[in-house]
Amino acid sequence: MAAILDRRKTIAACIADSEAAGGGEKLKRSMGVWSVTALGVGAIIGTGIFVLTGKAAALSAGPAVVLSFVIAGIVSALAALCYAELASSVPVSGSAYTYVYATLGELTAWIIG
Repeated sequence: MAAILDRRKTIAACIADSEAAGGGEKLKRSMGVWSVTALGVGAIIGTGIFVLTGKAAALSAGPAVVLSFVIAGIVSALAALCYAELASSVPVSGSAYTYVYATLGELTAWIIG
């Protein structure tokens, strides 16, 4: 039973499955660096940052709110670097599910998905 729950695909198998499903066609790159950056910033920031910043500065952090933004920015950059490394290691679509399937197994990938 543990072997079934811990099944993993090799990276070569992930690429082969992706090519078989798509007929061997690659995804077309239609977004540039600036488009992807703007999309990422828009997804991360949202509108909550504009509402919660003043409240956090007034009630909790005071002048240290700038430091909390710097720390959050560093953590976000590290997470982006992790995804960039995974995308270069497993060059197929599927994002977190595919990366986890190739590294940690099917059960963990199912939970992530």
